[in-house]
Amino acid sequence: MSTLGFILKRALQAAPLMVIISLIAFTLLKMTPIDPLASMRANPAVSASAIAQEEERLGLNKPAPVQYVLWASNAAMGNLGLSSTGSKVIDRLTAHAGNTLMLNILVLLCTWTIALPAGIYAAVHRGQFVDKLFGILSAIGMSMPAFLLAFILMVVALATKLLPIGGLTSADFSERDALGQFLDIAHHLIIPVTVLTCISLAGIQRQVRSNLLDVLRADYVRTARAKGLPENKVIYKHALRNAINPLITILGFEFSSLLSGAALTEMVLSYPGLGKLTLDAMLTKDMNMVMASVMMGAFMLVTGNMLADILLKYTDPRIRND
Repeated sequence: MSTLGFILKRALQAAPLMVIISLIAFTLLKMTPIDPLASMRANPAVSASAIAQEEERLGLNKPAPVQYVLWASNAAMGNLGLSSTGSKVIDRLTAHAGNTLMLNILVLLCTWTIALPAGIYAAVHRGQFVDKLFGILSAIGMSMPAFLLAFILMVVALATKLLPIGGLTSADFSERDALGQFLDIAHHLIIPVTVLTCISLAGIQRQVRSNLLDVLRADYVRTARAKGLPENKVIYKHALRNAINPLITILGFEFSSLLSGAALTEMVLSYPGLGKLTLDAMLTKDMNMVMASVMMGAFMLVTGNMLADILLKYTDPRIRND
């Protein structure tokens, strides 16, 4: 099957999955006891007619099945509706999703740039000092909660005054030139990128090491060495090529979390991404905003899995994408 045909087939398969996810998310949101108009009802200055108009605007005066059908039909046409604040959901999502996407792409690049060579080196030098050091660092990284590491770096930044705390830009951002704005954003990204890279680095590095160790014990690797092939060729051409398949699957899941994997860290560091936006929407039961965030995450998951399957097809000719 061609790549285009495979993509079309997966898209058709993903359609009912997206519908099921939307149904589950919508049902769970409706089951929560949160009243999106609680603040208006508690304000004696707000009249009953004003509350009724707001219910009409948000569609809260209709039965739940009707609300879902209206939301699904609008979403299928690209209309994500209005948030409880009155602004367009697509505008708020676009503004915050760009920040989250930028952060997680940087984390993805930093993590894999460090994890691959570190895992390969640890596997090749198994049992030596560097391998044991990587093992200790990996154990610390895997056991360290992201929010705790974020708090520690914030305390260090506050004590040293070398790094900004929270946000993405400084107060005088608009007054700087293009280079100054770029450096300001890069300066603010140091702490969140460091936190997320350290947390995800440990697991991927250990996975690279484990996969490569299994392959290095294979008979064809011993045969390649017995034939006198250079060690670098044995490792990178023969062993690593066969150990990389599980890593591509992990990379697909990493891609799927590009818009959702940093929510807790974003909230701790007051980063203007999707994390705080989604949390605020949940606390106010902003149906359109929450549903848009959930469906965006589901779309990224489906896309990530599909990209992983396509990459596997090209890295391993034995795999067929039927």
